[in-house]
Amino acid sequence: MKISLAFIISIITVVSAAAQLKSPSEFLGYELGSKFTRHHEVIDYFNHVANEKSNQVKLEIYGKTNERRPLILTYISSETNINNLETIRQNNLKNAGVLNGKGTQSDIAIVWLSYNVHGNEASSTEAAMNTIYKLLTEKASYLENTVVIIDPCINPDGRDRYVNWYHETASVPYDIDQQASEHHEPWPGGRPNHYLFDLNRDWAWATQVESASRLKVYNKWLPHIHVDFHEQGINEPYYFAPAAEPFHEVISDWQRDFQTQIGKNHSQYFDAEGWLYFTRERFDLLYPSYGDTYPTFMGAIGMTYEQAGHGFAGLGILNDEGNVLTLVDRMTHHTTTGLSTIEIASENATKLNTEFAKFFDNTNLRYKSYVLKGHKDKIDRLTALLDKHEIAYGFAKADKVTGYDYKIAKQGQMNTTKNDLVVPTNQPKGKMVKVLFEPDAKLADSLTYDITAWSIPYAYGFDAIASKTEVDTVASTSTVVAKNNPEPKATGYAIAWNSIDDAQFLSALLKADIQVRFTEKPFTSEGKTFNRGSLIIVRGDNKATEKFDDLVIKIADENQRVLTALSSGFSTSGPDFGSPDIKLVNPPKIAMLSGNYTSPNNYGELWHFFEQQLHYPVTSVNTENLNSTQLSKYNVLILPNGYYTGLLDDKLIEKLKSWISSGGKLIAIDGALNSFAGKEGFGLQRNKVEDTSESQDDSKRIKYADRERDNTKNLITGAIFKTDVDPTHPMAFGYEDHYFTLKRGSSSFSLLDKGYNVAYLGDHPKNISGFAGKAALNKLDNSLIFGEQRMGNGSIIYMAENVMFRSFWENGKLFFANAIFFVNNNLYEL
Repeated sequence: MKISLAFIISIITVVSAAAQLKSPSEFLGYELGSKFTRHHEVIDYFNHVANEKSNQVKLEIYGKTNERRPLILTYISSETNINNLETIRQNNLKNAGVLNGKGTQSDIAIVWLSYNVHGNEASSTEAAMNTIYKLLTEKASYLENTVVIIDPCINPDGRDRYVNWYHETASVPYDIDQQASEHHEPWPGGRPNHYLFDLNRDWAWATQVESASRLKVYNKWLPHIHVDFHEQGINEPYYFAPAAEPFHEVISDWQRDFQTQIGKNHSQYFDAEGWLYFTRERFDLLYPSYGDTYPTFMGAIGMTYEQAGHGFAGLGILNDEGNVLTLVDRMTHHTTTGLSTIEIASENATKLNTEFAKFFDNTNLRYKSYVLKGHKDKIDRLTALLDKHEIAYGFAKADKVTGYDYKIAKQGQMNTTKNDLVVPTNQPKGKMVKVLFEPDAKLADSLTYDITAWSIPYAYGFDAIASKTEVDTVASTSTVVAKNNPEPKATGYAIAWNSIDDAQFLSALLKADIQVRFTEKPFTSEGKTFNRGSLIIVRGDNKATEKFDDLVIKIADENQRVLTALSSGFSTSGPDFGSPDIKLVNPPKIAMLSGNYTSPNNYGELWHFFEQQLHYPVTSVNTENLNSTQLSKYNVLILPNGYYTGLLDDKLIEKLKSWISSGGKLIAIDGALNSFAGKEGFGLQRNKVEDTSESQDDSKRIKYADRERDNTKNLITGAIFKTDVDPTHPMAFGYEDHYFTLKRGSSSFSLLDKGYNVAYLGDHPKNISGFAGKAALNKLDNSLIFGEQRMGNGSIIYMAENVMFRSFWENGKLFFANAIFFVNNNLYEL
């Protein structure tokens, strides 16, 4: 038999190319799974793969984290597909209607695999390296009709926080004893990102740089399948699709069915190895900001895969069943489901494309347009979010619309102007519009994994109408913000107080050492009315400021604020500039507790707010040092949500009371209120309401199997309530007489007897969106949401609900800024 020289050369070439591509173990110099791999080493390996297999792999840097670590994607497919990658991408978007032009029928599946969104669920990044290697060397046939996109580490900062700590702490060899220090991360743990946000709750809100960067590239592709790899408790073996109820109603029958097909494919591999798993439990598809739901509402088969382990497991741990769970086990399981997902995608590539295109038909959606009326600052913030998702919007004409009125929770109408925002559902991403804007998500099951209400009109504080008819729009009302002109003869400058953007402006003025006043009563001057909270920058207060007008105008222009120059401090009506009701804003010196006992997420939300939104300095004080902290250096102390029982003993409570009485302002948020309820000197009391929903005997007779579901009557799983507001109190400046709050639990505090009830629930409050159990509702009569209690010269501010939750409840943030700058403002050096 004759063998041609060309054939021999081709064989040598293939063998040579395969030899050049190193396995992760060969490249890293240790067996994969025997150590945790630092992020920079992961990047090095993916660069190696991209360089050695450049005909099949393309690497892209799509962003950087707060700690300057790169965020990367790799595209893996056949050589032919890689050469046509842009054509494949565009054709997919055309089939979805997202890109103009008509797409052609495609038989190429697009699968996106996302790893390590939670930094201490660290096995998945190891699996990402294993998966790309096995895909190229053992499963290359899948790539003939599949483009695989791998994000090896969504959360590099959190991962390295965990990995570095583990390397510093762990024994050699590793200790499988659950009590060993290597199984107990210190605060804040590696789960969250730099700002301690849970990135798996940030897909829809995109408050973090990782999320915003990822959305830019995700929306350029819109894959057919998206998998988010996670870890769970050490005694829960493995979870994969299909998901648990409730499913959001926009999810198609095909999406439901194909999840089951994928799960059955996985089960073949797990059954063959004797690996345990579970499906259809716990992880539902309702809340839109997860790594499974967001892709699902964008047309994909979105799934979460959960491996036993988490940050507790380390390199190896003895679980409660007496089995040693190792990093190698965890990595292997994730590798198996990743490859199995690609396999079934390849087998069903044509069907995936067909059904994906069908998803974007939105003709049957009930509401055709969402019309929103509000201050321009709020409109701008919302359109910035919509731009991140590439959701189309327009602006209304002068007209009248009817439909569901969010403010009154029933049919109503609105007179529209050219400044009102209209978001239609007649667009490719119409189902995502429905999910984000609908008044009340349909809930098929009250046992859910997360909050059950998030409607954007409530979260942003808009008057809104959901219309069953399509509202005519114009493309844009974008206008250039007018530049301010210096008025050297003016007594001062004034500006209304409407939004968190005004708080940013105030922050910038204070940091520039400019004296600013605010009014506690409305006043009219030179034909213009300024409501409570309006800022006044008086020339006479700033005699020492060089080029006063130029500096004020510069800061106003940088913050896109339009000032009104006032020629006199003599008002037409209301207080004059020298009135006791027009007070000087004394720059707050703020401390905030961090560390043990505080919620890492809420601390991070506040940290992010001060640094990235308000741009105002805050000093973090570790709870371990609170006893020795010289509180007199600060006039504001923030206690984030937390559990402070083990910290705030009688001695520390007395220290805080003395500091408050001397003029300090303590702001307690959410769980922090429990440390003051019922304590001597504090006016906060828990609501005590008898549960009349059923007799004690009936409760005792509930079956074991029914207990969990029966307990839902006591739960509030993130529901929206309409509160009454006292808009005359400084904490509520910029608000009307009502506010929609997101209530995330059933805790309830009585109205203050001696204090100010700023926002509260009245008699028999009802949730207008989301789930609230009957027994939980019975406990909410006349309950405090926000309040202030005076203590000596100072104040304690109670915020029973966390307005910074995931940083998406935009309309609540001004309450917090008001608490910082306006409430009991007579705070001089203590």
